Amino acid sequence: MSAAGSDPRPLVVHLLHRFDTGGLENGVVNLINHLPAFRHAVVAVTEITEFKQRVTAPGTQFIALNKPPGQGLWLYPRVYRMLRALRPAVVHTRNLGAMEFQWPAWAARVPLRVHSEHGWDTHDLGGVSVTNQRLRRVYGVGVHRFVALSRALEAYLTGPVGFAPSRVQRICNGVDTARFTPCDSPPPGWPFRRAEHLVIGAVGRMQAVKDPLNLVEAFVRLRTLCPVEWPRLRLVMLGGGALLEQARQRLVEAGVADQAWLPGDRSDVAALLPHVDIFALPSQAEGISNTVLEAMACGCPVVATDVGGNPELVDAGVTGLLVPAQDSAALAQALADMVRRPEQRLQWARAGLIRARQQFSLDSMVAAYGDLYASGSRT
Repeated sequence: MSAAGSDPRPLVVHLLHRFDTGGLENGVVNLINHLPAFRHAVVAVTEITEFKQRVTAPGTQFIALNKPPGQGLWLYPRVYRMLRALRPAVVHTRNLGAMEFQWPAWAARVPLRVHSEHGWDTHDLGGVSVTNQRLRRVYGVGVHRFVALSRALEAYLTGPVGFAPSRVQRICNGVDTARFTPCDSPPPGWPFRRAEHLVIGAVGRMQAVKDPLNLVEAFVRLRTLCPVEWPRLRLVMLGGGALLEQARQRLVEAGVADQAWLPGDRSDVAALLPHVDIFALPSQAEGISNTVLEAMACGCPVVATDVGGNPELVDAGVTGLLVPAQDSAALAQALADMVRRPEQRLQWARAGLIRARQQFSLDSMVAAYGDLYASGSRT
């Protein structure tokens, strides 16, 4: 570890729980790769995986603290010394799992201390835990600026958590529309043919909060809801995790495994998404979903659960449909409506593409964070 050395650009330390495949982490990658006015360091409380290969900004540092489960008080001196050595202009923590390290950032006198909330904790959907609200208040004492990725998270920080509205700023995720864009030619390995198949797709970690089994059940129901279209329907679920094998097994039990492709984690999502005809997001909770934005930018109409920031992205009846969470029957009915209405589906796809490009650009997101970080580098 070293300070700035010969590089005069101010340093931003991105401090998060784990640096692995996920929407939060993908947002960090986008920010680092598109904000060259700053140097960057990624500090993971636990571990840094091969996901770091997606960072292309030269000179980016990666530091894993390898913290075991439990409170991280014993790590505070190490983090303090690390920050004193790095001398960052900004420390930016994300979500509750990293927020406690705002304390050593305060002790190290980092000029600008930022904390952002990206979505609900797996065991606290909706942020109803009073204990977690109190922890955020305690850890947030020395934070200069809080960033909420959605209106729901902004209301949470200024409401139950109790931070002053003047300390909270909403910055939505942005999508790289140069990378995520419609494409007619499928990449090698894509198992379906556009003329013959209609593909329902999803991207996300196979874990409980993303509720992938809800989508599996909804797809199975389509066999009854869409008997005429059923032979050409296909399901693609991109992402790995604890529930991947359970999802595969359920498809086998239902006798529909030959109509599904669940390959696990993929690094070529941008090449695959344009060949999805209907994008589905079955999550129980969300902040601002990167995958919804990416799907819209690729020209996919969206069926998403009506949670968190999803209503800010999906204009119901204009770019797609919203359904209750944890309701496979409602999700299946919405998917069936799209399957049976191809002209409406194309209209929603076009509207979503325009919305992604005009209202959720990566440039706007990067500019907002750049302005925020610059206020610390001038301190």
